[in-house]
Amino acid sequence: MGPVLAGVLQLLALIAALALAYVPLGTYMARVYSSDKHWRVEKWIYTGIGANPNTEMRWPAYLRGVLAFSAVSVAFLYVLQRLQGHLPGSLGFKAIDPDQAFNTAASFVTNTNWQSYYGEQAMGHVVQTAGLAVQNFVSAAVGIAVAVALVRGFARSRTGELGNFWSDLVRGVTRILLPLSVVAAIVLVACGAIQNFSGIHEVGQFFNGHSMGGSQQWNGGAVASQEAIKEIGTNGGGYFNANSAHPFENPTPFTNLFEIFLLLVIPFALTRTFGIMVGSIKQGYAILATMATIWVGFIALMMWTEFAHHGPALQIAGGAMEGKETRFGVGASSIFAVSTTLTSTGAVDSFHSSFTGLGGGITMLGMQLGEIAPGGTGSGLYGMLVMAIIAVFIAGLMVGRTPEYLGKKIGTREIKFAACYILITPALVLIFTAAAMALPTPGHSMTNSGAHGFSEILYAYSSAANNNGSAFAGLNADTQWFNSTLGLAMVLGRFLPMVFVLALAGSLAEQKPVPATAGTLRTEKPLFTGLLVGAILIITGLTYFPALALGPLAEGLAS
Repeated sequence: MGPVLAGVLQLLALIAALALAYVPLGTYMARVYSSDKHWRVEKWIYTGIGANPNTEMRWPAYLRGVLAFSAVSVAFLYVLQRLQGHLPGSLGFKAIDPDQAFNTAASFVTNTNWQSYYGEQAMGHVVQTAGLAVQNFVSAAVGIAVAVALVRGFARSRTGELGNFWSDLVRGVTRILLPLSVVAAIVLVACGAIQNFSGIHEVGQFFNGHSMGGSQQWNGGAVASQEAIKEIGTNGGGYFNANSAHPFENPTPFTNLFEIFLLLVIPFALTRTFGIMVGSIKQGYAILATMATIWVGFIALMMWTEFAHHGPALQIAGGAMEGKETRFGVGASSIFAVSTTLTSTGAVDSFHSSFTGLGGGITMLGMQLGEIAPGGTGSGLYGMLVMAIIAVFIAGLMVGRTPEYLGKKIGTREIKFAACYILITPALVLIFTAAAMALPTPGHSMTNSGAHGFSEILYAYSSAANNNGSAFAGLNADTQWFNSTLGLAMVLGRFLPMVFVLALAGSLAEQKPVPATAGTLRTEKPLFTGLLVGAILIITGLTYFPALALGPLAEGLAS
């Protein structure tokens, strides 16, 4: 079997698995967030945190809950890292430096999971499990909660109430993320991923090309359980620096495809949850079709660039194999790279810096779209719904009619919230990239010069501001400048958009639905899907094309 055919067959198997999970998972999540009953364990949690889960919140109160919980989480994770040297199970690792502790705390609380450290050489068991793994659950649950609040904004009328943040947060963890993670962790352990709390082992006698000798230190950890929520919650990060290219995290080609499935299944299934909650499953299918069109299109482009043969070495290897795991090959690596950058996962099974120039540009563009195809857990859905509002507004301008979406008028207030949402992240990416290139010190962290070196910087801030977390694998980001500015980009890129999403949700919930007429744009039809895809690509292209032309496009056209 040729490598191209193998890649296509893996893609088809992945699509089939996602299709099988779509209806039951999407329907189940709709029931979770529509139920008025609380599990006993959930009541214990509400009592412990002093929250009343039955109190409805308007958008300012909902936002205060999001920000307060996240601020406490950042502080807790920062302190935990600074005290690591005094904690049991630290494996002898010292406390994390202040700038790196801030960067890591901001990273995991914002669902980014950017790592400027070597996991196996810096973090002990307590920080990994009680700190990082816990944030993998709750940061993902926060994203889903905000998405559900926006969906309620469309579904409700003549009320500003969007539900209860604490109830949505707890249910997301106890009823969705935790059960799925337990099942996924068992599968990963059965396939060879490690799950233990062992210490550091020294393994010797490696063949160095001439003789036997040398040694290497390996440490264990609760890897499978963290790997499961890392993918399910579209978190990223990893126990080991090699991430999902490490055999302890991703042992076989099957687990590689399984992990891709895990990082895609909730974001895709949330479109059905959306359709059920707004009372029109067809609307959910329209959003799903938009996401799937972009995702499949990007995978096709990536496979084309990475399988293109520009020399005898690539012909012998069957594609651009440098920087890719031989266990997975070009096809599976391309699917993983596109899926992880079109979601907010950031996990990698190959090094994106080693992709072809155009291939690296595709991973960058996937993040710069806003990670909405299908995007992160929750963040992908609310990002796509904001883009749908923009598309409806554009259609309204073309026909001279007040735009409507799901029976709600898109007026001046709503379009201002949507416009602010789509402007924040590009502003953060481009401003921080320009500052890093203009100042003398940040440039010293670049491994390469020219277009590829610029791509390293652009990729880092695209990853941070979009809460992705993957790296171009060539930038030394463990400096005070990058730890501080990337941490700031993560925080602003996560929570400023949430402000406008929740404000938009509150504005929509207050409206009285308007009946559909002959002139109403049918947003469940393929025509609207095409309009939405076009709006996403055009808006992103106009915003990022000059920067992409200086980096990956210049490198790809020169090769």
